[in-house]
Amino acid sequence: MRMVNFRIPYNTGRLVLVLAAIFLLGVFLLPGQLQRVSEQIGGPIGWVLSWPLRTVSGLSNGVADLWNSYVALRGVEAENQELRRELEYLKGQNSQLRESAAATERLAALLEFKRQAGVSMVAAQVIGRDTGNWYRTIILNKGESDGFRPDMGVITPAGVVGRIVKTTAATSVVLLVTDPNNAIAGLTQRTRDEGIVEGTIQGTARLKYIPMLSNARPGDRVVTSGLVGGFPRGLAIGTITRIDKEEGGLFQSAELVPDVDSDQVEEVLVIEPSTVSSTDEIRPGASSVNPKPKSKP
Repeated sequence: MRMVNFRIPYNTGRLVLVLAAIFLLGVFLLPGQLQRVSEQIGGPIGWVLSWPLRTVSGLSNGVADLWNSYVALRGVEAENQELRRELEYLKGQNSQLRESAAATERLAALLEFKRQAGVSMVAAQVIGRDTGNWYRTIILNKGESDGFRPDMGVITPAGVVGRIVKTTAATSVVLLVTDPNNAIAGLTQRTRDEGIVEGTIQGTARLKYIPMLSNARPGDRVVTSGLVGGFPRGLAIGTITRIDKEEGGLFQSAELVPDVDSDQVEEVLVIEPSTVSSTDEIRPGASSVNPKPKSKP
């Protein structure tokens, strides 16, 4: 029995492959044009060919839309990153401007207080702190070359900060009023009882050697007496929170909360000792403390 050869000639197979490739290329690259051609073909053939062409066209359009969306999203992401960088930069600029404004406001208050105080003072900036177990001090950015010497009083418009205990050519060490090694002559503003203000290990202060018959009580304000050099009369030191009386003792003492928070001090005024005497007082307009004497009740 003779076998029938169904093999496609080699040249015919190549032609079929080329035509198929052209067809697929046209389908994927020109789906819209082929669809319009197929729709113009009448009869069932055009109707049959139009369905796959419509499907391929929709798929092509979907891929194109997806790609365009991806490209657009990449552009938006890059724009968002640039906006975020600009926002961080503006935040930094805003922080610097706010800090400059706050510093300007503090310096303006400091200079106004200096103008009204009636004694000669030099402004300085705090550049260091030491609040360890041994000493409670701050470091100023001015020293001997600016005329600073030990025992000069250091204040802010709020009140007493401390006194200078050590100087170099360009810096000064200030022993805070809250240091146990510091001692400042003070008096209770209401009763006019005098004593010595010393720091405590708890970081507060204490008015010692109050006469036993004094009726000083919590809430009374304590100011500098001006009897010891370095400070004029009437500078705020603190407010009494408790009175301690020892049985059989000759004096009583009072715990104080200092008016100046040394941890928050950034700029100070250093009093020049040549302009301070025991009779000097801070003018009323320069301080919240009223330095006028009051008679004992």
